[in-house]
Amino acid sequence: MLDQRRTTNILLLIIVVPLVFYLLKILSFIFIPLIFSMFIALLFLPLMRWLGRRKVPKVISIIIVLLLAAGGLKLGIELVQLSSKEIIATKSDFFPKAEEKIADLKGYLLENYGIEFQQDKNVVAQLFQKENLGSTLGFLNSFLTSLLMTVFFVVLWLAESINVHKLLNNTILKQKHTSIKTFMKIEKDLIKFIKVKVLVSALTGLFTGLMCVFFDVSFPIFWGLFAFAINFVQMVGSFISVICLSIFAFVELDPTSTLFFFVFSISMVQVTFGAILEPIFMGKSFSINVIAVLVMLMFWGFLWGIPGLIMAIPITVFIKIILDQFPNTKIIASLLSGNETTID
Repeated sequence: MLDQRRTTNILLLIIVVPLVFYLLKILSFIFIPLIFSMFIALLFLPLMRWLGRRKVPKVISIIIVLLLAAGGLKLGIELVQLSSKEIIATKSDFFPKAEEKIADLKGYLLENYGIEFQQDKNVVAQLFQKENLGSTLGFLNSFLTSLLMTVFFVVLWLAESINVHKLLNNTILKQKHTSIKTFMKIEKDLIKFIKVKVLVSALTGLFTGLMCVFFDVSFPIFWGLFAFAINFVQMVGSFISVICLSIFAFVELDPTSTLFFFVFSISMVQVTFGAILEPIFMGKSFSINVIAVLVMLMFWGFLWGIPGLIMAIPITVFIKIILDQFPNTKIIASLLSGNETTID
């Protein structure tokens, strides 16, 4: 009887796991804004509690948080505009050298997305041609829909309309005391992860931009923003940032010792903040095996694309904390962390 039950559970697991992955894939337009909004809400949760202790109504607190988020978004847009003006106003001879790369990009867009560019017309204007209008509007519609859904879910998280604690208590964790303890650990660890990641990414972007200024590499604001954004993709982001900026510097700078020291400097920025300071700030609770990181990046990147790459490590941390609460799954949590764990 016991063997029959075990066989039944294994068969159900074989059926359920692919079904869950399939649902995550086809319903990504819901899950991506939902998970993103959770991370944003967790970032502002300490502020919400601080306002709550001062008897500020929850509606007012949510409005304050949304205004702060809108202010941060506006600041980011201003930096992007400033970077764009810097690129447009430059008199660098990089653009003639990069014409070949732009031609390759046009070929890629034509081959993969059917967007055809003509040589004698403005690129932006061509995006809104009759032939390409459907693709452009489709992208804008998808982006705006995701943005509005993310804002909607953020409001629900902050208003506690989505009760994760109750969900955990009724599904995965059956004991009330254990669920409260686990939920508080998940919340504390994810808030810490988000704060440290934002801080480290900001410092990485700042010092990358300063290195560009020091070595007289064009577009320091753009490259600072690029390093900040790409740093949210664990491990892979650092390599992409260094490789892209090195290729750019190789095109722009003469292949002398200056180029070598520039590449060395931006590499040291990534190593200092990504490989030294970030693990120190994070602590052992966020220790994830390198192989597990790569597997999770590939898995969530396959499911959700770029958003999946960004959210892969926080989701892995979430899963690791859950698995660590049960004796039968502690070994899986230890495999994810790469540490030896004693199984009771």
